[in-house]
Amino acid sequence: MDDKASVAQTTNTRMHFKVISFILEAGIKLHLESVPMATACLIYHRFFKKCKSNAYDPYLIASAAIYLAAKVCEQQIRLRDIINVCHRILHKEKPALEVDSKYWELRESVVKCELFILRVLKFQIAFELPHKYLLHYMKSVRDYLDPDTWRDIPISSTAWAFLRDSYHSDLCLRIPPQHLAVTVLYFALQCHGVTIPFNNTAKRQWWQVFCEDIKEESMQETIEELIDMYDMEMRV
Repeated sequence: MDDKASVAQTTNTRMHFKVISFILEAGIKLHLESVPMATACLIYHRFFKKCKSNAYDPYLIASAAIYLAAKVCEQQIRLRDIINVCHRILHKEKPALEVDSKYWELRESVVKCELFILRVLKFQIAFELPHKYLLHYMKSVRDYLDPDTWRDIPISSTAWAFLRDSYHSDLCLRIPPQHLAVTVLYFALQCHGVTIPFNNTAKRQWWQVFCEDIKEESMQETIEELIDMYDMEMRV
């Protein structure tokens, strides 16, 4: 990769990072649940895997992705609320959006963009997410650990935070959901210095019980990407 291509890739990565932060902020303000919020991020990443970043307004794509994800996950959110929240985030210094011609223009843009995204993705918008796997893995690990350890150390909240933050990059497209779930749990345990009892004497490592085909080296590579992503957050 030449210097110009490398600079362009870095610029795109930073841009997508900022837009995903926008999706997550909007999702929180809209009281979007974790699954539709993750689905919105996946829709956004998949769209820009197929389309050039400089060809479309990323924040319009992101707003339409939120609207579409809420529909797919059957969480009722009014389009008007999505438009108002997204507009407010992007234009904090401006007054709240009135129901005028500007609002109706934005509404039409989001609706048309939703249909365009569906066509680009060939209506394939049902995704298998890591969330159900992480929940299952954490319940199993909790049963292995001393109850005081699980209660006093925020392993669960740390793993969920790592999973949420992973959507800032395209890890969700490149890594199977089971692998991503076990990796963020592995990373959370590492961060808190917690070890699984009898893991050193077991025939298989604890993560291999959940995912037979995952290797520790691949988990470390994913963790390095997460760390690089946190470094990028400081520079964006």
